[in-house]
Amino acid sequence: GERRSKKATRSATATATTERRRERMQCGAKVLGGHSAMAMTTRRSLVVAPRAAASEANAQAQEAEAERFRLNNLSPQPGSKKTKKRIGRGYGAGQGGSAGKGMRGQNARSGGGTRPGFEGGQNPLYRRLPKLRGIAGGMGAGQKDYNVVNVGLLSDVFAEGDEVTLEALTERRVIDVSGRERSLPLKVLGDGAVDKKLVVKAAAFSKSAEEKIAAAGGEVVTLPGRKKWTRADHEASKKAAEE
Repeated sequence: GERRSKKATRSATATATTERRRERMQCGAKVLGGHSAMAMTTRRSLVVAPRAAASEANAQAQEAEAERFRLNNLSPQPGSKKTKKRIGRGYGAGQGGSAGKGMRGQNARSGGGTRPGFEGGQNPLYRRLPKLRGIAGGMGAGQKDYNVVNVGLLSDVFAEGDEVTLEALTERRVIDVSGRERSLPLKVLGDGAVDKKLVVKAAAFSKSAEEKIAAAGGEVVTLPGRKKWTRADHEASKKAAEE
């Protein structure tokens, strides 16, 4: 009887030990499962993190590009500004010991050198050559006073009874005025023949032009030119305005 009771006690103890071992193994499995899940989550987060960082960097780059021309980030374009050469600071600066000016002399001094056109005291080229006549020599006599047209062109461009003015000639490309010529009046010269009745308005006419236009039955209208400014006229107009 004692042997049987001892065997029953041992078997009960072994069963209890086995149950405890199973419980411990189950607890360990749960813990390991939690750690593995955490590891997987961490791995996923590590995989997602670079993508998020890249997208964030792209967004920042786009914002920086969008804010290119704002007052808080204005700057010159890369490469548009160059560092100034530091000459005269010794051969260590990369410009040589004499700063590229050679060995002494007038041209090696600070503020040295000569004016453009100076030839050492001899008669320079711009004085050896003769002056040119007209506008090329700086004289106003070479400049035009009128936009000119010959009567021979009027019959080819205008119809019977048309009115000829500077604006009409410019519109039909008979004369091309630009720059200073836009402020000049029109003058009609007598080269060619007129066979149409035209009304010609200009600031000046040559004698032959008037005769040919009148012979064709046309009309010559002399427009008043710009009045020359004089001090006497200016004073008179000033007094008249004050009165």
